[in-house]
Amino acid sequence: MSSVSPTSLQGVLRVRDFRLFLSGRFLGTLGAQVQSVAVGWQIYDITSSPMALGFAGLAQFLPMVLLMLPAGDIADRVDRRLIVATSYGLQTLAIALLMVLTHLEAHTAWPFYVVLVLTGISRAFAGPALRAFVPLLVSSAQLPRAIAISSSSFQVAVIGGPALGGLLYIFGPEAAYGACLIFFFAVTLIFIAIHTRHEQVPVDPALSAFGRLTAGIAYIRTRPIILGAISLDLFAVLFGGAVALLPIYARDILHVGPEGLGLMRSAPAIGAVLVNFLLIWMPLNRRTGLAMFGCVAIFGMATIVFGLSENFGLSLAALVIMGGSDMISVYVRSTLIPLATPADKLGRVSAVDLLFISASNELGEFESGVTAGWFGTVPAVVIGGVGTLGVVALWMWLFPDLRKIDRLSDVKPV
Repeated sequence: MSSVSPTSLQGVLRVRDFRLFLSGRFLGTLGAQVQSVAVGWQIYDITSSPMALGFAGLAQFLPMVLLMLPAGDIADRVDRRLIVATSYGLQTLAIALLMVLTHLEAHTAWPFYVVLVLTGISRAFAGPALRAFVPLLVSSAQLPRAIAISSSSFQVAVIGGPALGGLLYIFGPEAAYGACLIFFFAVTLIFIAIHTRHEQVPVDPALSAFGRLTAGIAYIRTRPIILGAISLDLFAVLFGGAVALLPIYARDILHVGPEGLGLMRSAPAIGAVLVNFLLIWMPLNRRTGLAMFGCVAIFGMATIVFGLSENFGLSLAALVIMGGSDMISVYVRSTLIPLATPADKLGRVSAVDLLFISASNELGEFESGVTAGWFGTVPAVVIGGVGTLGVVALWMWLFPDLRKIDRLSDVKPV
């Protein structure tokens, strides 16, 4: 009987706590996607305003800006299991409040923004702890495949979540929020059940509190490949993000209703998970930097196609391509950061990375809403796609070391 290689798919999945992590992250992501569809549709149904959707993204982004760096410091010094469990307990409370607002038939958007601020707080603390969790559960040799598996699980949830959210919303927002309540409470219990602890970083008496908080930024400044990777994602998605405007496309341009909105929210993840399955079986081994830049350019071009499309099938295809191309960037960045970062700084570096991701997503939603309010929905998306292409060209010139990366396995901490 042949033994299973520890670095194989089967070998990685034999790690008990990694399996628990996968299930917890899957349910948490599923709930977040269902919530996003329900809140987006509910706010737009109340206000009929693109700006209102933009403010929904801003309400979640601002707490992350304020709290992400302290959360990264805490993730290096406190049990990450308990951080995640507590954060999802707070998410559960936020969902309960959304159910109360729905029951009271709130007719203005501001109470929803208040609850979304609470959601932003919980995600600010959960994010760095989650991102720094996988390296605790598997060996460095298992890490690239474990990250690909984790990303696939995440993307499957991103596929299923919006579709499930659109389906549940047919029965009313209470049904969608009730499912989220169950998902988030389950995540809390799952992370409590994980056995793995991390070696907590002692407080350096010679280092000020501000120095601890900014240690991740200081380290990233010394590693241009990390700075280039995370800033590329920031500006590419900031300009190219059309997710915040999908309710407008679903209702006013493509006329496909909440069910169509769910499918459109799922389409990028379908492309991402297809690419991710390829990465599980055939990890990206050569010309990694060029592949990353090329796929971000494809993301920008697909964004332009989506913005101009008035055909539902073509729009879905463009969204699938956007998700698949973006997955390469996500995979490279998610593998590069733990390989290039010392273990005692990983929580803080992950916090900076997540701050950039949050800026590209939540702040990108605000930017899309404002641009749509100024220029119209279709011009806003097209302008964003063109901006993404410009970012790719500029970043290839600014970060030649990132462009020249061949094998990820050659990347080491300094």
